[in-house]
Amino acid sequence: MMSTTRSIRKIAFGLLFLLSLSSYSQNLSKDTFGKGLTVTAKDSSFNLKMGFRFQTLYSGVNNLESKNYQDKMLIRRSRLKFDGFAFDPSIRFKIELGLSNRDQASGHILESGNTSNTILDAVVKWQFANNWSLWFGQTKLPGNRERLISSQKLQFVDRSLINSKFNIDRGKGIQLHHKCGTGFVFKQALALSIGEGRNIIIPNPSNGHEVTGRLEFLPLGEFKSKGDYFGADLMREPSPKLAIGLAADFNGHAVRERGVLGSFITDANGDYVTNNLTTYFVDLIFKHNGYSVMSEYASRSTGKTNNGFATGNGLVIQTGYLLDSNWEFAGRLSEINGGKRSTINNITEYTFGISRYVVGHNLKIQSDFSYQNIPSSDNLLIFRFQTELAF
Repeated sequence: MMSTTRSIRKIAFGLLFLLSLSSYSQNLSKDTFGKGLTVTAKDSSFNLKMGFRFQTLYSGVNNLESKNYQDKMLIRRSRLKFDGFAFDPSIRFKIELGLSNRDQASGHILESGNTSNTILDAVVKWQFANNWSLWFGQTKLPGNRERLISSQKLQFVDRSLINSKFNIDRGKGIQLHHKCGTGFVFKQALALSIGEGRNIIIPNPSNGHEVTGRLEFLPLGEFKSKGDYFGADLMREPSPKLAIGLAADFNGHAVRERGVLGSFITDANGDYVTNNLTTYFVDLIFKHNGYSVMSEYASRSTGKTNNGFATGNGLVIQTGYLLDSNWEFAGRLSEINGGKRSTINNITEYTFGISRYVVGHNLKIQSDFSYQNIPSSDNLLIFRFQTELAF
């Protein structure tokens, strides 16, 4: 693992060095803080924006029954990001690498070649017609809103329990995206992917595939600066804005606990156990004059008797108010219910968060306090404190 991580870092920083040298013969744009560094070819045939961000997290968990307190501090996320266009502005690309130990640890399994799980996104996006684009590669699937919102742009220290148990994460395949309307905006996305998650190199012997679809309705028009995909009303929407999303995902012959995430399910002989997983999402986000509300419902079921897969349903609702001083106070209620023979436990969580946005989501300090009620286990009190820096 050590040699793999060092190699990744050498490649990444080597690429940055080469790009810095090439900038002497290119047009170099130094944008404002948080906007990255942009290099553009003199003939405008190539554009590359580079950015880096990291999160430093302290977390303390107090078991209210045993009175045992455990804490830790870690680099929660560390990401190197590249995006731009190649040859023509209609051909765009995005690359994102996860450099922290937590980002990479999930790759050390046979199915991913026992290597670091470094590549998050590597996708080409071709806008072949007005408001139509075709994506090919590895990136987030068009599932629930909370997952589609970048981990850099969250209202709390991290996403909710509902997302952690039911999201469909990233996949490798092809996606079609379309948007229409102005006053009433309608967005559609359809994806066909392999169905085993990111960076898996050993194919599923059952040859299953995954189909994902998402519809979004914005009856009051679009949010300022794509505000429907970041937490808190940082733009202080002058008029009410609302977005409603519906998504469905079918993962045929899935071999992982959550379809594209979790453990690979095997029988006593070591053979893969497959199942058809169907997941549904309903979500909404509302913003106006510093107030924000976001809610999601998720449900996952199996096509046959559950045998160690993560099924059940969950609901989350969160709301916050951003003061003129850019301090925000927010509250969140999360509830998940595991299905029969599911690997998901029933949990109810209450969270109160305080955030200070120094430069929006590019430089911020966040903390939250959570109380978890777990019928099958001890109740927990959790405190988290995190800093985010992105440039």
